Amino acid sequence: MSSLEVPGLDVSGRVRARDIQMAAVADVRRRVLMISGAVDVTGHDVSMSINLPEPGRWQVIKSETNLTDQTWLAMQVSTDDDTHFVDSQETLILSRQFTRTFLTPDLSRLTFFDGEVRPGEAVLMAFDIEASSRKPAYAHARYVAGDGETPEQTAANLERVVADGIAQRPMVELIVPVTVIG
Repeated sequence: MSSLEVPGLDVSGRVRARDIQMAAVADVRRRVLMISGAVDVTGHDVSMSINLPEPGRWQVIKSETNLTDQTWLAMQVSTDDDTHFVDSQETLILSRQFTRTFLTPDLSRLTFFDGEVRPGEAVLMAFDIEASSRKPAYAHARYVAGDGETPEQTAANLERVVADGIAQRPMVELIVPVTVIG
């Protein structure tokens, strides 16, 4: 008998994860920042502040679990004024769940699209940032199809989101603790 079959032990209908924390590890020698956590908010975007060991170029590898009840069809990452994305031959910009990316010419907004992250799944993203301060911040937003949208409407909205960006919503601000290694 699994725990879900025991009366009183199944709380999935009554309890959802709240205040999910993000955590990071910075490998100074390799200049890699690994971030993991989860998102359980649907009406807000997430702004993350990171305390880096030193400014400069960092490869970010981020895993984030979708604890919402919505399927994410695109994810947008926007940097603060002291940070920008790096776009070069040796830069790895990818996501396991999304097959396409769009980076604005000013290197301040990166959108992952052409895929999906269903409830309960984790998204994996990789990109490089150049931070002029030790405390960069970036925001990420998710695009979900509206109720009753046709596939054609969703495709048109997705094109608009990629070109113009996801409209900013109220923010949930997180300070991500960073463990330094290397």
